[in-house]
Amino acid sequence: MIEARDLYFAYPDGTRALNGVTFRLETPAFVLLCGANGQGKTTLLYILSGLYEPSSGSLSVLGVNAARDRRTVRRHVGLVFQDPDHQILGETVAEDVAFGLENLGLSREATGRRLDAVLEQFGLLALRDKPCYALSGGEKRRVALAGVLAMNPEVLLFDEPFTHLDWAGSQAALKAMLRLRAEGRTVVVSTHDVEKVIAHVEDVLVLKKGVVVDQGPPHHLAHRLAEHGVRPPCSVVFGKGLQPWLAD
Repeated sequence: MIEARDLYFAYPDGTRALNGVTFRLETPAFVLLCGANGQGKTTLLYILSGLYEPSSGSLSVLGVNAARDRRTVRRHVGLVFQDPDHQILGETVAEDVAFGLENLGLSREATGRRLDAVLEQFGLLALRDKPCYALSGGEKRRVALAGVLAMNPEVLLFDEPFTHLDWAGSQAALKAMLRLRAEGRTVVVSTHDVEKVIAHVEDVLVLKKGVVVDQGPPHHLAHRLAEHGVRPPCSVVFGKGLQPWLAD
């Protein structure tokens, strides 16, 4: 499971982002993290991924003390940034996806096999030698996700994954998340586009002023989202219940 108790975090300028976050998630699961702008969602994802250390409080991720052993947490948790340009480091697609594999200390043969497999999975084989700066926005998102998935994490965190994606790209992103969940991984997605995911997730966390103010299954929380400054799904507003955005 993932369990946070009384997490606090403040930035060097004194800005407090988290003010006592407490929650518990059974894993594996598909989880929606939502809240208005500036409520601490991205900061929480960075702490869950081991990038940031909480100022105080405790966090256990799959049995690992995240505050004391962030290196181990980063082996189990992958974070897909909102802006793929902040994540892509390699000059070419293949070099970028292979970067994390090389840091794992795999042999050249094992790295090559896993690299080819993940490039094929995300339809990137034809782009393997293409410079990353020449990729489209959707291609960059696929490269960023491929680079994370190459590490084979048990937990995937997505920060606003639908930003700047068209309808087809958004559907492809959601399909990837559902596939990851079907593989037995835990997927946590932070997004303002709750309509796209809420009918597909199993749990919802609502952050407000750096605190978890609501948590539960989506059919219980959907009608309360507006109270917390979150845009509720249109289907709920018009009394149609939760409607899957992506048809089976």
